Amino acid sequence: MNVGVIGLGKMGNAIAYRLVQAGHTVYGFDPYDEAKLEAEKAGVMVASTVSDVAKEARVIWLLVPAGEPVDNVIAELLPHLHPGDIIVDGGNSKYTDSIRRATQLKTNDIIFLDCGTSGGVHGRTNGFCLMFGGDKAAYASLASLCEAVAAPNGVGHVGPSGAGHYVKMIHNGIEYGLLQAYAEGFQIIHEGTFEEQALDLQEVTRIWCNGSVIRSFLLDLAHGVFTQDQALTNINGEIKEGGTGKWTLEEARTNNIPVPVLDASLRVRSWSRDTGGNYATKVVQMLRHAFGGHPIKKIK
Repeated sequence: MNVGVIGLGKMGNAIAYRLVQAGHTVYGFDPYDEAKLEAEKAGVMVASTVSDVAKEARVIWLLVPAGEPVDNVIAELLPHLHPGDIIVDGGNSKYTDSIRRATQLKTNDIIFLDCGTSGGVHGRTNGFCLMFGGDKAAYASLASLCEAVAAPNGVGHVGPSGAGHYVKMIHNGIEYGLLQAYAEGFQIIHEGTFEEQALDLQEVTRIWCNGSVIRSFLLDLAHGVFTQDQALTNINGEIKEGGTGKWTLEEARTNNIPVPVLDASLRVRSWSRDTGGNYATKVVQMLRHAFGGHPIKKIK
């Protein structure tokens, strides 16, 4: 199948790579030369313009920043699309925007699917977790593509338009709380009663990764971090964030649902940007880099 991928950064490049490896022909576009070169190495047919992608592919996967960039790409695509074409938004768009886009595109006989995407930099090798919202029949028609991109059993249709990005938004809110909980625990071990004895966090996490009730992918990554560096002396503790955590908090407040863990984790992130953070926020930074490739600032 011919598939278009617009946005060939870390996520887009990985998805394009997996599609090519599965035997699909991928036409890609990105404004940056470095991303184009990486995509070409992966076997992607790199197009000169967004419209050139639309001329070749009836399914187009978007991996571009949320908000106005998504609307701009859709506007550029629209004159070149055919009735029944499918646009998949695989970025972290706000779910209300996805509902609006699906409604608007339906008037042009274009199908819009919102796809929450998780897996970070490891998705290239292991496959991604994909949460689809929108027309169920259209989703079913993408079975071969989903099989190529997703981890085993890591894809599904979760509801109507907007539901895919809604579920991913909540996923990210949970992620904020999990990261903060792990990081606070590691800080207590690092700076608490046994600080002078310098308990070995590499060994502690190795043990926890095997049979404990708190074992997880994030804990596996933490073990990798502490294998390399436990002091984190030269790591800046300012934690950046996208909009999904705040959107989750807004959704909870709108529905009068208490979310003290998420609320606290967001306040810690804001505090870290004002103060430079502490050991726990440094751990969060390292874990975000480990799963998502988020940049790390070093202390000079």
